Amino acid sequence: MDPMKARAAVPVHLPVSNPTTSYWQDPPDEIADYESSSSFPEKIDTLIIGCGITGVSVAYGLLTSNKLGGDTGKIVMLEARQACSGATGRNGGHTKSASYRSFESNTTTHGLPTAIAIATLEYETITSLHAFAQANDIACDLFTGDTVDIIYSRADWETAQSAVQAIRDAMPDKLDTVARYHFWTAEEVREKFNVRGKECVGAVSYQAGSLSAYRFVIGLLKLCLEFGLQLYTNTPAIKLSRSSDQSWEVTTPNGVISAKRVVLATNGYTAAIWPHFQEKIVPLRGQIEAQIPPSSLSELECTYSFIYPDGYEYMIPKPANSQFPSYPGDVIIGGGLAMLAAEGAEEFGISDDSTLNPQLTDYLGKCTERYFGVGDEWKVRQEWTGIMGFTGDGIPFIGEVPGEEDLWIAAAFQGHGMVLCWGCAKALVEMMDGEELGNFPDVFRISEERMGVEFGGRHS
Repeated sequence: MDPMKARAAVPVHLPVSNPTTSYWQDPPDEIADYESSSSFPEKIDTLIIGCGITGVSVAYGLLTSNKLGGDTGKIVMLEARQACSGATGRNGGHTKSASYRSFESNTTTHGLPTAIAIATLEYETITSLHAFAQANDIACDLFTGDTVDIIYSRADWETAQSAVQAIRDAMPDKLDTVARYHFWTAEEVREKFNVRGKECVGAVSYQAGSLSAYRFVIGLLKLCLEFGLQLYTNTPAIKLSRSSDQSWEVTTPNGVISAKRVVLATNGYTAAIWPHFQEKIVPLRGQIEAQIPPSSLSELECTYSFIYPDGYEYMIPKPANSQFPSYPGDVIIGGGLAMLAAEGAEEFGISDDSTLNPQLTDYLGKCTERYFGVGDEWKVRQEWTGIMGFTGDGIPFIGEVPGEEDLWIAAAFQGHGMVLCWGCAKALVEMMDGEELGNFPDVFRISEERMGVEFGGRHS
């Protein structure tokens, strides 16, 4: 059997009860174990399964919808563990699209208008998410500024230049937004970005940012609770089925809840709840470290990615005024899958975030020395894992599940959730309300044809 097909066939299970401790959730927020009532609801209008950025964004959209004058009925959210304890509360917090790296592939596969729509969605997700956090005073270590991709091979350098030119040609009216890129020579990279380890070819910078995704979602969740959302943490959805009246019945440890419609915001865990997604949404375990840099690199001014053939790492310096956790100056480093055997194939199919891969521990621990040329002064503060979700065609599933009325999904963000989830959640709410979607990429809509695409690994 093909190795990737074998990994896709590994049974997906519900989130484990003993995950590695995420840096962002240490300590957990006061609502981490929140229950809206000691009396578990039996009949509701909308049930959202999953309390990450997607589920909470969908809840916020429904609760503030003008479609029904703000009256969307009773909305309940279930979370298997603590609030925001899945991928959102475990990622690096990088709001970075790197649209140029997928633009030409998207153009070839889906056509130029769709490639433009995807790049625009990614950019607008970043800017609107940041604007929302600022407008609503959500304390989440928000940083808005440029990022830089340090490129280590001549082929990747030439591909980057070609792709950036393609974006500029396609969007000449957006040269100061979606299509704004700047190239740097190897010498400029050494001086401006302190990258003085492994020799690079050059770099490209563009608008991005970072934040504590956990704190952003907790802040948004508190708004939703004020608006009437009912939340039940530590309450996994064990079984999903149709009742005789065609409503949805969801079995939980607290009892059975009946809902007119259900939203699966469950990303890599989706197949554990709705088995039809086995081999359609494949989990992948990612690993991240928080490191303490030496004083000589304590004031890095942007976020980084380090691009090499078939792989990359990313690095996020925390702001000097960081509050969550209160370790200003720390850097967050993730990636490295491509350096494992078969480009990390064995990490696919894993839905258990309670363990670490020792090879990645060793590799990530040496990344800063590799790229910045500074050795033993770096120290690892914390290390953890999280579960992402991937599809056969490399794009998310958004919309009503084919053949299943009132079963909706927004999942499988391919490790790029921070530049997709917010915008995709907004689109899903519009779909549920029967509204026009504007410039949303139609290829993101779930379909039987897309679900039939065989899984072959990551697309980026």
